[in-house]
Amino acid sequence: MNEEQLPAAFTTAMKELLGQEADAFLHSYTMPRTQGLRFNTLKSTPGSAPASQAITQFGLTPVPWCSTGYYYEDPARPGRHPFHTAGLYYIQEPSAMSAAELLAPLPGETVLDLAAAPGGKTTHLASLMQGQGLLVSNEIHPERAKILAENVERLGIPHALVTSAAPDELSRRFPEVFDRIMLDAPCSGEGMFRKDPAAIREWSPDHVRMCASRQWDILQDAYLMLKPGGSMVYSTCTFNRQENEETIARFTAAYPDMELITAKRLWPHLEKGEGHFVALLHKAPASASGDAVSTRNKRGGGKSKNSPRVNASVREAYQQFLDWAAKELPGYNVQGTPVLFGESLYLLPEAFNERLHTGLLEGLKVPRAGLHVAHLKKNRIEPAHSLAMALSPEQAARCFDLSADSLDIQAWLRGESLPVPAELHGWTLVCVEGLPVGWGKASSGQLKNHLPKGLRILKAHLDES
Repeated sequence: MNEEQLPAAFTTAMKELLGQEADAFLHSYTMPRTQGLRFNTLKSTPGSAPASQAITQFGLTPVPWCSTGYYYEDPARPGRHPFHTAGLYYIQEPSAMSAAELLAPLPGETVLDLAAAPGGKTTHLASLMQGQGLLVSNEIHPERAKILAENVERLGIPHALVTSAAPDELSRRFPEVFDRIMLDAPCSGEGMFRKDPAAIREWSPDHVRMCASRQWDILQDAYLMLKPGGSMVYSTCTFNRQENEETIARFTAAYPDMELITAKRLWPHLEKGEGHFVALLHKAPASASGDAVSTRNKRGGGKSKNSPRVNASVREAYQQFLDWAAKELPGYNVQGTPVLFGESLYLLPEAFNERLHTGLLEGLKVPRAGLHVAHLKKNRIEPAHSLAMALSPEQAARCFDLSADSLDIQAWLRGESLPVPAELHGWTLVCVEGLPVGWGKASSGQLKNHLPKGLRILKAHLDES
């Protein structure tokens, strides 16, 4: 794109904000957009064999502010490689990697990603938490929540609960629950202009004001859910002060127990990235919000078709899974609280049951209630794809490994069956270079493909903004 395509009001505002730096900033929009990926440490570290192979193959170079982040340049297409399907990495704009690094959650904590789709920051938080504790990832829009759940599944995250609710509904259910909150706020998207021409068409001063108003509402709900002594990161991919510094100033003025620890900007003319604003805030240990929280500590909504069943049938289903796992997953340590959605058995993270209770899920849309482990069929059990993606090869009774550059892995990802040794029989974890990609069932020298039909086209997932 060229500078003339930018909205005139935006150009004027940036010149007022940046002064002498404005020309360099505006010129950055004429440059190619920055592309990056971040390795998923739940699967592999950057020094592992698959990651080293990816670094060499795609010509990756490090992102300075993220130890697991890397740049790549055209014509590299890491989103179309089997390693992407295996969840080795997440395609993420490099500037956006700064937010989770700043929040820095610890293993075992209770963490909320309040506006989480498509999943870049959620998957980053999960890596930093080392798969331990409880991560609630929320997205209000159902279709985007589905994409979020798919990315959580692909990266093999065992301790995440994906919800689809308005922030005020969550704040009624979860007052002062979270040690840390990530709020990547919906914004006017000025940092997306190089990537998405639609963002330019949608931009206007009125749109900026509307975004700032919406951000203010969401921040207040985030405040109610943050524990005293907890931390929150507020981030946007936009540049105007109204949605950034002015919003934070309004927030800390209204809530004196919230302290701004640091605020940073990544500018596209100064750093290699599309740009980001991140602010770290801390809530004082002695919260003054008791009355506000108590008046909203009400569990709303009745049961819906999306609510979990927690009764004798759940215990029966769980035992059925345990019996199956005892034979098929000898190295897997089953952990979690079983819940049943229709014929789908999930394991809620243990931390959820320790700190909350399953009644909080009643009436709440939950696209992913922890780790989906099995489909309950008539007189049999079928392991879920999510379970495969959360395993390591040594945990399964049988594993069939494929080379990343082989024709066999391409055939498998298209949904085809493969010839296997005749002695291989039963449920088999199919891997690429030691990274699980799904289940197969071996019989009579054939490995029947159980990859979900919706995943049988090898394609890049949506990049994160």
